[in-house]
Amino acid sequence: MKQHLKRIAVPKTWAIDRKANKFIVRPKPGAHSFERGLALGVIIRDILGLATTMSEVKKLLNNNDVLVDGKRRKNHRHLVGLFDILAFPKVELYYRLELDQKGRLVLTEIEKTEASFKICQVTGKTVLTKNKVQYNLHDGKNILAEVKAKVGDSLVLGLPKLEVKEVLALKLGMSIFLTKGKHIGDVGTLKEIKGKEAKYTKQGKEIETSKAYLFVIGDKEPLINIGMNKK
Repeated sequence: MKQHLKRIAVPKTWAIDRKANKFIVRPKPGAHSFERGLALGVIIRDILGLATTMSEVKKLLNNNDVLVDGKRRKNHRHLVGLFDILAFPKVELYYRLELDQKGRLVLTEIEKTEASFKICQVTGKTVLTKNKVQYNLHDGKNILAEVKAKVGDSLVLGLPKLEVKEVLALKLGMSIFLTKGKHIGDVGTLKEIKGKEAKYTKQGKEIETSKAYLFVIGDKEPLINIGMNKK
């Protein structure tokens, strides 16, 4: 597979300068889709500006200075996706990859305490025993846990061990984030679920959307800071 990609052909979700150079690093296939992820090297060089060349990026990675979801990553083509936590412990910089209200992938700087956990959506599950279930998560992770959760719920995972700290159920009154649709990037409070449709409130306004676009991020109030959590 080619290791490069023409900038003019990158997905619209990539918030980069398409005319800076002809080529850009192509991310390796991973748990996230091509449109919902960025190559680690692109994030470090083109978005954060922590390096000026890809050679500098590779040196930084080889020095074990970069963690994704609490694990050291050395491949500049590693795919970083929605809600992944990016950490530079030596310089105490921490980021989370999110979607803005134009559907673009953006990095939000977060506190060290917020970098110690990650919220993942349950996309599937398999019951193994009476008390143990394997949960399939939106970022490709599969974990075994003795908790009760449904598809569409979210799990708060401690990093890097991935222990389940809390289950955030997809129910009325919960704080939700919109991952697709006309209102992508919105943060609001879930008001109603009716079949495949849903309603949420934001700044006192009631908005309709699809249930499939909902991502639970907190109980009444968001656990994470997304776009200043405007409602």
